[in-house]
Amino acid sequence: MQTFILISSVSTMAIMLAVTNPPPPNTIELTGTVRDFKERTENDGHTDFEVYPSKGYGQYCKNISTQLGADGKPVFVGNGKKVKWQCTDSNWDPICWTMYDASLGDHSIRYRSGTSTGGIESSSSFNQWYNDVEDVNIQIPLTLTLVLQQDGSYVFDDQLDANYQQLGGFFPIENQGWGNPGGSPDRNFHFTFELHTEFTYQDNGSQYFQFIGDDDVWVFIDGQLVIDLGGIHGATEQYVDISRLELEDGESYTLDFFFAERHRTQSNFRFQTNLLLEDAALPDGGGYD
Repeated sequence: MQTFILISSVSTMAIMLAVTNPPPPNTIELTGTVRDFKERTENDGHTDFEVYPSKGYGQYCKNISTQLGADGKPVFVGNGKKVKWQCTDSNWDPICWTMYDASLGDHSIRYRSGTSTGGIESSSSFNQWYNDVEDVNIQIPLTLTLVLQQDGSYVFDDQLDANYQQLGGFFPIENQGWGNPGGSPDRNFHFTFELHTEFTYQDNGSQYFQFIGDDDVWVFIDGQLVIDLGGIHGATEQYVDISRLELEDGESYTLDFFFAERHRTQSNFRFQTNLLLEDAALPDGGGYD
């Protein structure tokens, strides 16, 4: 009788654990906002799209404040630096300059000489990237589907997604918004994308976030800049070890993602993470009057 009760108790415990620790979902869907722009050569085109930066194409950093603005959007500060080679961690994975820690064996960043905005004309022009501005941009919702991998991470990759494979890259608003500008390839290259998410931090979970793509990308966790891939450049990557951020175990935090595609002829977009991301409330986009 006692043995039967013990087995029953163990079975009950297993059921309780299964309920409290359900298997991870096979996919995660995250919805953000695309804003379509006209390139600078068109009537009413935006000065920052299809521009040649004063120091040439390439990765730029330090043009954006290390803290999100009060409106939940990145803040342009200018006086950026063109990157010669990135910071890397002890495994030689590229990391943001804000995450650099020599005591952990990181390797420091190197810059080209001088300063440059990386093809951003001004704070006023940049403020239009992630806000709704009538006659300047058109807002379009976009949902990304992240797919569970065998290692427990989630991936969105334009090269693996069937729809984007057919398009030959990350072109989420083909023939939408202002439409494709023509030329070859005739793709809608000039847009931004913002995504606002939340996750629960686990201090024993080896949590991370990685992005590979082009052009500009900035990622903020808990309002702090953790990825700085500014500029018009080819596919470039950075990796974030979440444990470096001194977060509290079991607490929820924001991850805010900002992307811009500003130049022909490629658009690459891949991110990978083992965070169970969820959609967070979207900041006010400014709205059309």
